[in-house]
Amino acid sequence: MAEMFRVTRPGGHILINVAAMNVLRGNHSVLSHEIRRYTRATLGSSVMRAGFRVERLTYTNAALFLPPVALRTLHRWRGLASEAEAGQEILVPAAPLNAVTSAVLFIESLWLRWFDDPFGSSLLCLARKPG
Repeated sequence: MAEMFRVTRPGGHILINVAAMNVLRGNHSVLSHEIRRYTRATLGSSVMRAGFRVERLTYTNAALFLPPVALRTLHRWRGLASEAEAGQEILVPAAPLNAVTSAVLFIESLWLRWFDDPFGSSLLCLARKPG
């Protein structure tokens, strides 16, 4: 965060998209070499400690939250896969399912124009360096 603050011009913005909620830690976390997952409080305080002003901070991907929670809870219960075994976590779903999930996330994007999601698999933060 300190380096982002250093390289951002006064009055400039940063956009951060990070993994959210520890309940979603699973095989995908192994594959992506995930170090941490954030909450609104932990990301917001980190951004502000660096000197930025948070302009918007919301969870995203709330519409598709329950299936990953169930699946990743099972992953943790069984024991997380090795990196080689976790490769199936990034497969693109079959075209009809992919179309449905894309439509659901598009509808969520319309909601996010005016409202914040109270939970989700990602956190999106728009912050500004004071001028």
